[in-house]
Amino acid sequence: MRTSKPHWGRVWRNRVALTLATLSAVFGLALLFIILYDILRHGLSALSLDLLTKDPAGPMSGGGLKGAFLGQGLLTLVATLVGAPLGILAGTYLAEYGRDKKISKVILSICDLAMSLPSIVVGVFVYSLLVKPLGGFNGWAGVVALAIIMIPLVTRTTESLLSMVPWTLREAALALGSSYHVVIIKIVYRKAASGILTGVLLAIARVAGETAPLMFTSFNNNHFEFSLSRPVASVTVTVFQYAGSPYATWIDQAWAAALVVTAVVLFLNIIGRMAVKWRG
Repeated sequence: MRTSKPHWGRVWRNRVALTLATLSAVFGLALLFIILYDILRHGLSALSLDLLTKDPAGPMSGGGLKGAFLGQGLLTLVATLVGAPLGILAGTYLAEYGRDKKISKVILSICDLAMSLPSIVVGVFVYSLLVKPLGGFNGWAGVVALAIIMIPLVTRTTESLLSMVPWTLREAALALGSSYHVVIIKIVYRKAASGILTGVLLAIARVAGETAPLMFTSFNNNHFEFSLSRPVASVTVTVFQYAGSPYATWIDQAWAAALVVTAVVLFLNIIGRMAVKWRG
Protein backbone atom coordinates (compact mmCIF):
# COMPACT_ATOMS: atom_id res chain seq x y z
CA MET A 1 0.00 0.00 0.00
CA ARG A 2 1.33 3.41 -0.92
CA THR A 3 1.53 5.89 1.91
CA SER A 4 1.32 9.60 1.27
CA LYS A 5 4.17 11.72 2.51
CA PRO A 6 3.39 14.83 4.55
CA HIS A 7 3.55 18.09 2.67
CA TRP A 8 6.73 19.88 3.70
CA GLY A 9 5.04 23.26 3.69
CA ARG A 10 2.50 22.13 6.25
CA VAL A 11 5.22 20.50 8.35
CA TRP A 12 7.24 23.70 8.52
CA ARG A 13 4.19 25.84 9.20
CA ASN A 14 3.32 23.50 12.05
CA ARG A 15 6.84 23.72 13.45
CA VAL A 16 6.88 27.52 13.21
CA ALA A 17 3.47 27.80 14.92
CA LEU A 18 4.54 25.37 17.67
CA THR A 19 7.78 27.28 18.22
CA LEU A 20 6.00 30.64 18.44
CA ALA A 21 3.40 29.21 20.85
CA THR A 22 6.14 27.72 23.03
CA LEU A 23 8.13 30.97 23.07
CA SER A 24 4.98 32.93 23.97
CA ALA A 25 4.25 30.57 26.86
CA VAL A 26 7.83 30.79 28.11
CA PHE A 27 7.76 34.59 27.83
CA GLY A 28 4.50 34.82 29.78
CA LEU A 29 5.74 32.47 32.51
CA ALA A 30 9.05 34.34 32.72
CA LEU A 31 7.20 37.64 33.29
CA LEU A 32 5.05 36.00 35.97
CA PHE A 33 8.06 34.60 37.80
CA ILE A 34 9.89 37.94 37.56
CA ILE A 35 6.90 39.72 39.12
CA LEU A 36 6.55 37.11 41.86
CA TYR A 37 10.28 37.20 42.55
CA ASP A 38 10.25 40.99 42.84
CA ILE A 39 7.28 40.92 45.22
CA LEU A 40 8.90 38.20 47.33
CA ARG A 41 12.28 39.96 47.39
CA HIS A 42 10.87 43.26 48.60
CA GLY A 43 7.87 41.99 50.52
CA LEU A 44 9.44 39.28 52.67
CA SER A 45 11.98 41.66 54.16
CA ALA A 46 9.21 44.08 55.21
CA LEU A 47 6.65 41.47 56.29
CA SER A 48 6.04 41.38 60.03
CA LEU A 49 3.33 40.68 62.57
CA ASP A 50 2.96 44.41 63.21
CA LEU A 51 1.77 44.86 59.63
CA LEU A 52 -1.31 42.74 60.37
CA THR A 53 -1.96 43.70 63.99
CA LYS A 54 -1.22 47.43 64.32
CA ASP A 55 -3.03 50.50 63.04
CA PRO A 56 -1.36 52.91 60.62
CA ALA A 57 1.05 55.43 62.08
CA GLY A 58 3.17 58.22 60.73
CA PRO A 59 5.78 57.53 58.06
CA MET A 60 8.52 57.64 60.68
CA SER A 61 6.68 55.62 63.34
CA GLY A 62 6.12 52.31 61.58
CA GLY A 63 2.72 50.96 62.54
CA GLY A 64 0.76 48.52 60.43
CA LEU A 65 -2.18 48.09 58.08
CA LYS A 66 -4.65 46.22 60.28
CA GLY A 67 -7.52 48.51 59.34
CA ALA A 68 -6.79 48.16 55.64
CA PHE A 69 -6.81 44.35 55.80
CA LEU A 70 -10.02 44.29 57.84
CA GLY A 71 -11.65 46.78 55.49
CA GLN A 72 -10.63 44.79 52.42
CA GLY A 73 -12.03 41.64 54.00
CA LEU A 74 -15.30 43.39 54.89
CA LEU A 75 -15.78 44.80 51.39
CA THR A 76 -14.99 41.48 49.75
CA LEU A 77 -17.24 39.53 52.13
CA VAL A 78 -20.27 41.77 51.66
CA ALA A 79 -19.69 41.94 47.89
CA THR A 80 -19.62 38.13 47.82
CA LEU A 81 -22.84 37.92 49.84
CA VAL A 82 -24.46 40.26 47.31
CA GLY A 83 -22.86 39.17 44.03
CA ALA A 84 -22.58 35.39 44.41
CA PRO A 85 -26.30 34.66 45.04
CA LEU A 86 -27.35 37.04 42.24
CA GLY A 87 -24.88 35.41 39.85
CA ILE A 88 -26.02 31.90 40.78
CA LEU A 89 -29.69 32.84 40.36
CA ALA A 90 -29.01 34.52 37.02
CA GLY A 91 -27.05 31.50 35.80
CA THR A 92 -29.85 29.22 36.97
CA TYR A 93 -32.42 31.18 34.98
CA LEU A 94 -30.28 31.10 31.84
CA ALA A 95 -29.59 27.36 32.10
CA GLU A 96 -32.99 26.15 33.30
CA TYR A 97 -35.77 28.57 32.39
CA GLY A 98 -34.28 30.50 29.49
CA ARG A 99 -32.43 27.65 27.81
CA ASP A 100 -33.97 28.14 24.35
CA LYS A 101 -34.85 31.83 24.57
CA LYS A 102 -33.13 34.51 22.50
CA ILE A 103 -32.88 36.79 25.51
CA SER A 104 -30.59 34.23 27.15
CA LYS A 105 -28.08 34.49 24.33
CA VAL A 106 -28.15 38.27 24.63
CA ILE A 107 -27.58 38.09 28.40
CA LEU A 108 -24.70 35.62 27.95
CA SER A 109 -23.09 37.94 25.40
CA ILE A 110 -23.43 40.83 27.85
CA CYS A 111 -21.83 38.68 30.57
CA ASP A 112 -18.89 37.86 28.29
CA LEU A 113 -18.49 41.55 27.53
CA ALA A 114 -18.78 42.54 31.20
CA MET A 115 -16.07 40.06 32.23
CA SER A 116 -13.58 41.83 29.96
CA LEU A 117 -14.73 45.33 30.93
CA PRO A 118 -11.99 47.44 32.60
CA SER A 119 -12.71 47.68 36.30
CA ILE A 120 -12.10 51.42 36.29
CA VAL A 121 -15.19 51.80 34.09
CA VAL A 122 -17.23 50.03 36.77
CA GLY A 123 -15.75 52.38 39.39
CA VAL A 124 -16.70 55.49 37.40
CA PHE A 125 -20.21 54.12 36.82
CA VAL A 126 -20.80 53.41 40.52
CA TYR A 127 -19.28 56.78 41.40
CA SER A 128 -21.91 58.54 39.30
CA LEU A 129 -24.61 56.25 40.71
CA LEU A 130 -23.89 56.06 44.45
CA VAL A 131 -21.05 58.42 45.38
CA LYS A 132 -21.87 61.74 43.75
CA PRO A 133 -25.64 61.64 44.51
CA LEU A 134 -24.99 60.66 48.15
CA GLY A 135 -22.44 63.41 48.63
CA GLY A 136 -19.34 61.38 49.43
CA PHE A 137 -17.38 58.16 49.24
CA ASN A 138 -18.87 55.20 51.08
CA GLY A 139 -18.36 51.49 51.59
CA TRP A 140 -21.67 50.50 49.99
CA ALA A 141 -20.51 51.96 46.71
CA GLY A 142 -17.38 49.83 46.93
CA VAL A 143 -19.49 46.75 47.65
CA VAL A 144 -21.70 47.43 44.62
CA ALA A 145 -18.66 47.95 42.37
CA LEU A 146 -17.06 44.67 43.45
CA ALA A 147 -20.40 42.84 43.15
CA ILE A 148 -20.87 44.14 39.59
CA ILE A 149 -17.46 42.74 38.68
CA MET A 150 -18.26 39.43 40.36
CA ILE A 151 -21.78 38.78 39.01
CA PRO A 152 -20.92 38.11 35.30
CA LEU A 153 -18.21 35.59 36.21
CA VAL A 154 -20.45 33.68 38.62
CA THR A 155 -23.37 33.83 36.16
CA ARG A 156 -21.31 32.45 33.27
CA THR A 157 -19.80 29.69 35.40
CA THR A 158 -23.15 28.65 36.87
CA GLU A 159 -24.85 28.62 33.47
CA SER A 160 -22.12 26.49 31.90
CA LEU A 161 -22.09 23.96 34.75
CA LEU A 162 -25.86 23.60 35.01
CA SER A 163 -26.10 23.13 31.25
CA MET A 164 -23.67 20.21 31.55
CA VAL A 165 -25.97 18.30 33.92
CA PRO A 166 -27.79 15.65 31.82
CA TRP A 167 -31.40 16.57 31.08
CA THR A 168 -32.45 12.97 31.74
CA LEU A 169 -31.87 13.51 35.47
CA ARG A 170 -34.42 16.30 35.45
CA GLU A 171 -36.90 14.23 33.45
CA ALA A 172 -36.57 11.28 35.83
CA ALA A 173 -37.21 13.45 38.88
CA LEU A 174 -40.13 15.22 37.21
CA ALA A 175 -41.62 11.83 36.28
CA LEU A 176 -41.61 10.90 39.98
CA GLY A 177 -43.76 13.95 40.75
CA SER A 178 -41.13 16.46 41.93
CA SER A 179 -41.68 20.10 41.13
CA TYR A 180 -39.13 21.80 38.93
CA HIS A 181 -37.64 24.07 41.60
CA VAL A 182 -37.13 21.05 43.88
CA VAL A 183 -35.36 19.25 41.03
CA ILE A 184 -33.03 22.21 40.56
CA ILE A 185 -32.21 22.55 44.26
CA LYS A 186 -31.86 18.88 45.21
CA ILE A 187 -30.49 17.35 42.02
CA VAL A 188 -29.06 19.89 39.58
CA TYR A 189 -27.32 22.04 42.20
CA ARG A 190 -25.83 18.98 43.89
CA LYS A 191 -24.33 17.75 40.63
CA ALA A 192 -22.78 21.15 39.90
CA ALA A 193 -22.01 22.26 43.48
CA SER A 194 -18.23 21.95 43.34
CA GLY A 195 -18.03 23.74 40.00
CA ILE A 196 -20.24 26.59 41.21
CA LEU A 197 -18.08 26.90 44.32
CA THR A 198 -15.03 27.09 42.09
CA GLY A 199 -16.63 29.92 40.10
CA VAL A 200 -17.39 31.82 43.31
CA LEU A 201 -13.82 31.37 44.57
CA LEU A 202 -12.37 32.59 41.28
CA ALA A 203 -14.72 35.58 41.38
CA ILE A 204 -13.55 36.38 44.93
CA ALA A 205 -9.94 36.13 43.78
CA ARG A 206 -10.80 38.46 40.90
CA VAL A 207 -12.22 41.23 43.11
CA ALA A 208 -9.83 40.77 46.05
CA GLY A 209 -7.04 42.53 44.20
CA GLU A 210 -9.07 45.34 42.60
CA THR A 211 -7.90 48.89 43.16
CA ALA A 212 -9.43 51.18 40.54
CA PRO A 213 -13.13 50.68 41.43
CA LEU A 214 -12.42 51.21 45.14
CA MET A 215 -10.59 54.47 44.48
CA PHE A 216 -13.79 55.89 42.98
CA THR A 217 -16.21 54.39 45.53
CA SER A 218 -15.09 53.44 49.06
CA PHE A 219 -11.88 55.46 48.66
CA ASN A 220 -9.84 54.81 51.82
CA ASN A 221 -9.65 55.39 55.56
CA ASN A 222 -6.75 55.40 58.01
CA HIS A 223 -8.72 53.29 60.48
CA PHE A 224 -11.16 50.41 60.19
CA GLU A 225 -14.84 51.36 59.99
CA PHE A 226 -17.66 48.86 60.48
CA SER A 227 -20.09 51.36 58.98
CA LEU A 228 -20.29 51.05 55.21
CA SER A 229 -21.90 54.47 54.97
CA ARG A 230 -18.44 56.04 55.36
CA PRO A 231 -15.16 55.64 53.45
CA VAL A 232 -13.69 52.21 54.18
CA ALA A 233 -10.02 51.29 54.32
CA SER A 234 -8.73 48.79 51.76
CA VAL A 235 -5.35 47.19 51.21
CA THR A 236 -5.21 47.72 47.45
CA VAL A 237 -5.83 51.48 47.63
CA THR A 238 -3.41 51.77 50.56
CA VAL A 239 -0.71 49.97 48.54
CA PHE A 240 -1.31 52.38 45.66
CA GLN A 241 -1.00 55.41 47.97
CA TYR A 242 1.98 54.12 49.95
CA ALA A 243 3.89 52.99 46.85
CA GLY A 244 3.79 56.53 45.48
CA SER A 245 4.89 58.18 48.73
CA PRO A 246 8.45 59.47 49.34
CA TYR A 247 8.76 57.59 52.66
CA ALA A 248 10.77 54.36 52.74
CA THR A 249 8.69 52.92 55.61
CA TRP A 250 5.44 53.27 53.68
CA ILE A 251 7.00 51.87 50.52
CA ASP A 252 8.20 48.80 52.45
CA GLN A 253 4.73 48.32 53.91
CA ALA A 254 3.27 48.58 50.41
CA TRP A 255 5.53 45.75 49.24
CA ALA A 256 4.61 43.61 52.23
CA ALA A 257 0.88 44.26 51.74
CA ALA A 258 1.21 43.45 48.04
CA LEU A 259 2.82 40.15 49.01
CA VAL A 260 -0.07 39.28 51.33
CA VAL A 261 -2.68 40.14 48.67
CA THR A 262 -0.81 38.11 46.06
CA ALA A 263 -0.60 35.13 48.41
CA VAL A 264 -4.35 35.30 49.14
CA VAL A 265 -5.26 35.53 45.45
CA LEU A 266 -2.94 32.63 44.57
CA PHE A 267 -4.38 30.57 47.43
CA LEU A 268 -7.95 31.15 46.22
CA ASN A 269 -6.97 30.22 42.66
CA ILE A 270 -5.26 27.04 43.83
CA ILE A 271 -8.31 26.06 45.91
CA GLY A 272 -10.50 26.71 42.87
CA ARG A 273 -8.33 24.54 40.62
CA MET A 274 -8.30 21.77 43.22
CA ALA A 275 -12.09 21.92 43.38
CA VAL A 276 -12.24 21.54 39.60
CA LYS A 277 -9.91 18.53 39.77
CA TRP A 278 -11.93 17.01 42.63
CA ARG A 279 -15.11 17.50 40.59
CA GLY A 280 -13.55 15.71 37.65
